[in-house]
Formats: sequence, structure tokens, C-alpha cells
Amino acid sequence: MGLKRRTLLAAAGACTLAGPALAQKSAPGKADFKLRFANNLPPSHPLNQRAREMALAVRNDTQGRLEIEIFPNSELGPDTEMISQLRSGTIDFFTLSGLILSSQVPAAAITGLGFAFPNYDTVWSAVDGDLGAYIRAEIAAKGDLLAMDNIWDNGFRQITSSARPIQSAADLRNMKLRVPVSPMWTSMFKALDAVPASLNFSEVYRALEARTVDGQENPLAVIDSAKLYEVQKYCSLTYHMWDGFWFLANRASWMRLPEDMRSILARRINAAATAQRTDVAILNATLLKVLKEKGMVFNQPDPESFRKRIRQAGFYTDWKARFGDKAWALLERSTGGLA
Repeated sequence: MGLKRRTLLAAAGACTLAGPALAQKSAPGKADFKLRFANNLPPSHPLNQRAREMALAVRNDTQGRLEIEIFPNSELGPDTEMISQLRSGTIDFFTLSGLILSSQVPAAAITGLGFAFPNYDTVWSAVDGDLGAYIRAEIAAKGDLLAMDNIWDNGFRQITSSARPIQSAADLRNMKLRVPVSPMWTSMFKALDAVPASLNFSEVYRALEARTVDGQENPLAVIDSAKLYEVQKYCSLTYHMWDGFWFLANRASWMRLPEDMRSILARRINAAATAQRTDVAILNATLLKVLKEKGMVFNQPDPESFRKRIRQAGFYTDWKARFGDKAWALLERSTGGLA
């Protein structure tokens, strides 16, 4: 599930992020504009590696007039606080999962619909096409936020546990599972008879370590970069949801920039997103081996028992009604029939 082999080989150099772009010297002079970009991922995650590369390129392209300061790893607070800071203008940029953004923009959750996307081809068809444009318009309609054109890849999500592997939907019954603060996550895992516990990502490691939750679900790149393998033994490759990060801007901060700077910044952000997608695909191709060496035990369940269970529970019917016919039709152009 990912890029074709020849694409991966052609792009292999993209994962060496300390390449020529990072080796350039920053342009001299005092910046006219300094903007703050916050996210919830570790500094080693491909998103932050590419963001650092982007920030340096923007500084060079603007002859030092525009600087982007990066705050990774929830340094400025949990997701729920950072989205409030973004809307107030305390921070200028924030990358956020569409499912968490749905508390502000309900349509944003549709790209994370459970067991909707079978592979990356269908993901990019949807989010780079009409469905992505629809979501960005819904974000812009809030009035104080804008989203860049290219969504960043978080990846397909997998379930980890400290107690046992998940072989079928039945194994989730009564399992206390950490999920992000999002109605769709809670809804889907309730439909699977689990006990979802909504926690910000900054709280996850401690909750797993203390065994206040039995497990969690995240893409392999996050499991590795956040060292969740230290507190989880089993990883079940359920591929139950695809998740991506919209690169969000505070509208007032964006509009204060001269038009030429906005053009440079948008181009560099979108290019970084495209490069980061390749990074994640290459990383996922190696992480199974890496995480096995770190002690994780993997299994790959048949997804059909999960799909059957959530259909029977009315999950798709409920969410189709919430999103509306237009958004649902745009989704099914890429995924095929769901409800």
C-alpha cells in the first residue's frame, strides 16, 4: 500500500533531508516578517524535516525578509489549544488532521472515514481533486482560516496494544483505546465495540506507559518517531483510516504579507508537502523491519470483519447524513460505493 517501486527508487534521494537545500546559507539581513508554525509531531518526523527545509528556502527566496519559526512536538500546547491560538493569530500556521479540525470545520473529517480508502492512489485522487477543493472552501468559509492546496501525509493508521494483537473486529470489544479528540474516531471505535478515550497526542505516551489505556492507533511513522514501541508490544496492520495534515494559515497573518511573499510561501509549502508524501511512503516501506527490531510484533488482519461491523452499526449511513449528499458523492468518486 503506497508508491510503486520505481517511484520509490527514483525518489529515494528525497529522504536525505540534509541535502543541498539545507546546506545553503540563510540570506543576510533582518526579517521584515516573522511567522510562527506549530505542530504536534516530533522534530524527527518527515513533516518537520521538510518544514525546516521549506523555512530556509523561503528565507533565501525572500532575501531574508520572511522567517518561519517552527515549534514542533506540541511545544505551544495540545492540538485543541493550538487551533484556538491559530484562530486568534497567536500562531500563524498549524498543521492539523482533518478529523481534529472537524470540531471547527465538520466537512474536514470526511477524508478520514473508516475503511474508505484502499490505497494511496484513491487518497490522492480525492484530496488533490474535487473533494480536497470542497474541504478547503469549507475551511475558508470559517473566515479566519485558510488551507494550502496540498495536504501533508500522516499515513494509514494502525492499531497498537500492550496486551494482544487485533485479529478481527471482535478483538476490539471493551478495549480501551486512545483516539484523538474527534467525533468520527469516537464514533467508529464505538461502532467496533471498543471504548475510545479521547486524548491529545501530547498525552499519549504517558497514558500508554501508565496503562490508563490499553492501546492507540497511529501511522507507523508516528509510532516510530514518538517511540510508542517502548510502551506497546503489538501492532495490527488494520489500515483502518487514512490521515493527513492540512497546512492551515491564520487569514489575517497571511493577508498581511505582500503578494509576492504569499506566492513564494504557498509554492514552497505545497512543494514541501509533495516531498513529504514521498518521504512517508519510503519510510513506511522500511519501518516494519525497523519496528520489529525494536521489539514490536506485527499481524495483518482481514479488514472485512471491521467493515461489516461498522456497516451493521450504521456508521456509514450516519456519516453520510452528517456530511451531506454533495460531499459524499465527491468522496465516492474516488472510493466507490460505501454506504
